[in-house]
Amino acid sequence: MSETKREVRAGFIPLVDCAPLVIAAEHGFAEAEGLDLKLSRETSWATIRDKLAVSHFDAAHILAPMPIAANLGLGPLPTPMLVPMALGTGANTVTVSNALWQELIRHLDRIDFSAAPAVTALASVVRDRGRQGAPPLQLGIVHPHSAHHYELAYWLSSGGIVAGQDVELVVVPPSLMPAALANAHIDGFCAGEPWGTVASSERVGVILTTNAHIWRNSPEKVLGLRLDWAQRDPQGVEALVRAVYSAAVWCDQPGNQDELAAILAREAYLGQSVDVIRPCLARRLRAGDGALHPIDGFLNFASNTATFPWISHALWFYTQMVRLGQTLHSEAALHAARSTYRPDIYRSALQPLDVELPSVNTKVEGALHGKAPAGSTRGNLSLGPDAFFDGKVFDPDRLEDYLASLPDTSS
Repeated sequence: MSETKREVRAGFIPLVDCAPLVIAAEHGFAEAEGLDLKLSRETSWATIRDKLAVSHFDAAHILAPMPIAANLGLGPLPTPMLVPMALGTGANTVTVSNALWQELIRHLDRIDFSAAPAVTALASVVRDRGRQGAPPLQLGIVHPHSAHHYELAYWLSSGGIVAGQDVELVVVPPSLMPAALANAHIDGFCAGEPWGTVASSERVGVILTTNAHIWRNSPEKVLGLRLDWAQRDPQGVEALVRAVYSAAVWCDQPGNQDELAAILAREAYLGQSVDVIRPCLARRLRAGDGALHPIDGFLNFASNTATFPWISHALWFYTQMVRLGQTLHSEAALHAARSTYRPDIYRSALQPLDVELPSVNTKVEGALHGKAPAGSTRGNLSLGPDAFFDGKVFDPDRLEDYLASLPDTSS
C-alpha cells in the first residue's frame, strides 16, 4: 500500500509570485516531501485571510505584513499566524492611467522607472490639480496590510504627498486593477505582476515605477500558516517549507521560464496569456516610451536569500503600521511583530538540503547599494543590493529612532 500523504490546503491569489506554491504542487516537490498540496485560487486578500481564520486553509500565499497584522489583532477574525519562509522579492509595479501619464510626462525628463523623478513629477501633478480644484487622485492598493500600501505611502511621502489626504487610496483586488483603471474608477494602482503588464498590454495604463526602484529586493509575499495547524504538525510544516523552497529554486532557473509561464498561464492559476507573464519572468517591463526595459532584481524567487524570513523585514512593516496609525507602538506589539517571522523553522527545515544560510536573522535594511559578502553557514554568501531609493536605512536595533524620523501621517 502507498504511504498516506499529509493533506495541506493552501490558498493563493493569481499573481506571478504564487509560482513557488504552484510549482511545488505541479512538479512533484510537495509529493516528494509526502504532501498532498491542494491549491485554491482566490480573488482577494481578504478572502485568503478569512479562509485561513476559519480553518478552510492551513497555509497561504499571503501578503508579507498580513500575518503580522493578524498577530497584532488588526482586522476581523484575527487568527494567530506564523511565517516560516518568504515567497520571493519584488514584482510590484506602480501603474497609472493614460490620462494621468499625459500629465506626468510634462514633468519627467527621463522614462526609466526611476522612483525619485517619478514621485517628484506626481507631486507636481497633485499640486496642479489642487490649484485647479480637481478631486484628489484615486490610487488602488490591494489591501491596507500590504507591502504595496506601505511602500506606496513611503514613496509618496518622499514627494510631500500624504496618502489619504493629497491622494485617496482605495482597495481593489489585484486582478481587477486593469479594469478599474480602464473604467476610470482609479487613476493608478500598485499591484503585483502580471497586472501592470496587463494594463500596459491592453493600453489602459503605463507602468511608472516598480518596488524594485523604491526598495531593492524588497519583501512581498510569504508563506503564511495558521499557528494552531503549525503547532499540531511541525514535521508537516518543515516538509512544506522544503517543498516550496525547492520549487522556488526551480522557478529562478532561466531555462525554466518558458515552462513556468505556460503553467502559470493556465486558467486554474493566472488565466492570462504567456505573453503577459513572460516579461516579468524575464525581468523586463514596458515603460512609457513603449520599450522593454531590463530591471535588475525586479523578481527573485530564491536567489539573494529571497525565501529567508528576515525579522528585519517584519520589523520594517511594523514601523509602517505604526506610522500610518494602524497600531500603537508598544513592547507587546513589537514582540508580536518580531515573533511572527520564524527563521528558526526555516533553518531547521532546510538543514537536510545543505542550503547556505545567513548567520543572522536580522540585518540593517537599505545599507547595501551593491553585492556584499555576508556571514553564512558556509562562508560563500553575498547579499544586496537592498537600498531604499531615498538613501535612508532601517536599523532594527534603532527602531525607536527610525520611528521618530518618519513623517507623521497617522491623522
